[in-house]
Amino acid sequence: MGRWSRIRRRADSLSSTARELPTQVPLVGRAVGQLVRVNLLDNATRLAAQAFLSALPALFVVAVFAPTVLRNRLLDSLRDQLGLRGVAQQQVQMLVSLSHSSEEAQTFGALGALVTLLSATTLSRAMQRVCERCWELPRASTRLAAWRWLAWLLVWLIYLVMLGPIRNGFGAGWWLGLPLSFVTATLLWWWTQHLLLSARIRWYPLLPGAGLCGVAVVGLEIASQVYLPSAMSRSVAQFGPYGAVFTCLSWLIVVFSTATLALALGRVIAEDETVARYLGPPLADPRKRRRRLRSGGAAGT
Repeated sequence: MGRWSRIRRRADSLSSTARELPTQVPLVGRAVGQLVRVNLLDNATRLAAQAFLSALPALFVVAVFAPTVLRNRLLDSLRDQLGLRGVAQQQVQMLVSLSHSSEEAQTFGALGALVTLLSATTLSRAMQRVCERCWELPRASTRLAAWRWLAWLLVWLIYLVMLGPIRNGFGAGWWLGLPLSFVTATLLWWWTQHLLLSARIRWYPLLPGAGLCGVAVVGLEIASQVYLPSAMSRSVAQFGPYGAVFTCLSWLIVVFSTATLALALGRVIAEDETVARYLGPPLADPRKRRRRLRSGGAAGT
């Protein structure tokens, strides 16, 4: 009886400490509030669904019409990122190996390719909403943001094409590939936030979130090499072609959960009193911000 009393007292003590921690450590309290506000899992699931239903088909379309060298690099990147092996890899290889002059590609046509690419901007819009929610900004107007959605997709497509050489350190090996992957991912996510937020937040306060995303990208790349191939093989063996869908979608949820978490915590770090002295205030020029807010408020109503 005395043992269970001690366990109960210890559990109560731990629970009380956990409740008081946000008050005792303000940074933790702000981080918890930020994660609740961003609604991490809901947004990550939405991003994963948009990536799977619109962005991946767009990548396949681009691969069909791209030159052979770019097509092979894109296939290598998809294979590494999604752990495609065996049957799943063969199916993707058959899909992207169609020549742009083949009967299937001609049937699809340039108009179909354009529609597919434009539909992929749903992922850009979802990512924009995540960035705006992290910084508690109203939606930017469609007129202001439309070209940014397409620009973001095109830059990320180039990044996927170059992902293999970057990871390999352009032939030098992992010792150069790892830091190069971190720097590239950090710069890309830094630019992503600035672009999708329509320059309403200054560059420097966006850097902590970009750095966290860079660390997350390197960690996920290492984890994908270890976990995904075996997980994909087990799923395909158990569920057939649907297994690849389940594993791919689950991994995308993990990827976007990590990215959303990094962006959300990035704002908390940037607004910390010590860090803010070096990074400066987050809001851009007040006059520019007022114009952005007016256009965003009109679009959000």
